[in-house]
Amino acid sequence: MSLKKFLVSKDFFRNLGLAIIIAAIILALTLLWLSIYTRHGQSRPVPDLYGLSIKEARKVVTENKMRFEVIDSVYTNIVPRGYVVEQNPETGFKVKKNRRIMVTINAFNPEMVEMPNLLELSKRQALALIESSGLEIGKLKYKPDLAIDYVLEQHYHGKPVEPGDSIQKGSVIDLVLGKGLSNRRTPVPDLIGMNIEDTRDRILASSLNIGTFTFDNTIESGEDSLNAFVFKQNPSFSEDASLQLGSSVYVWFTTDSMKMPVDSTLITNPDSLLLNNREEF
Repeated sequence: MSLKKFLVSKDFFRNLGLAIIIAAIILALTLLWLSIYTRHGQSRPVPDLYGLSIKEARKVVTENKMRFEVIDSVYTNIVPRGYVVEQNPETGFKVKKNRRIMVTINAFNPEMVEMPNLLELSKRQALALIESSGLEIGKLKYKPDLAIDYVLEQHYHGKPVEPGDSIQKGSVIDLVLGKGLSNRRTPVPDLIGMNIEDTRDRILASSLNIGTFTFDNTIESGEDSLNAFVFKQNPSFSEDASLQLGSSVYVWFTTDSMKMPVDSTLITNPDSLLLNNREEF
């Protein structure tokens, strides 16, 4: 049979149709396999594991058809020991089934640091050295001394602590500072509109103590707290308002701009309200 006759014969069209059907089946099976292998359209958001224990985090990850792995530990006082402080991928990131979720937990054994020598340093130098040493500043206490705003004593848990002593990272250090030989006072800082970090720095720079930071119901997450600002303070700011060194300042935060500006009638007698707040808190 010649080629021309074969190309127009029934056998040719029958074989051609069979080849097309086989090719279509192979293509369909290939696409099906690829869909199953890549789990096309089956991505899901990574759950929020921050602040969960290892057991709780593992359960949440497993319920979401993912794999859980602890890859590191750090020391922090933000969450309890053994709880999740970081995760990768981050919360909400879309991943496929069986994706490995790696977490960093708060170390079970706290990191120890060496107590720095703060004696005879200025308040500003001492605060900077405390933070760079991985410690936290506590209360500022004042007593009569010629060295104004210089460190006279350094305390840990209410007792003097010697330079070089090994203490837990994140520990709170209280300072005893000189206030001169007169009844020296410091102006009340204007904190309205400041964020948390700036508020803390301004209070300490004014030789005052942080009484209480209070958050209203608009602040529900860590991100909210970063965006929060002061809408009320006690005592309130005025040009002639002042406090004794080491007095406490109480601050309220919000993310609601409608609470600005502060109503000046909220604070009428700073000294009496300070006493009331100390009793309340």
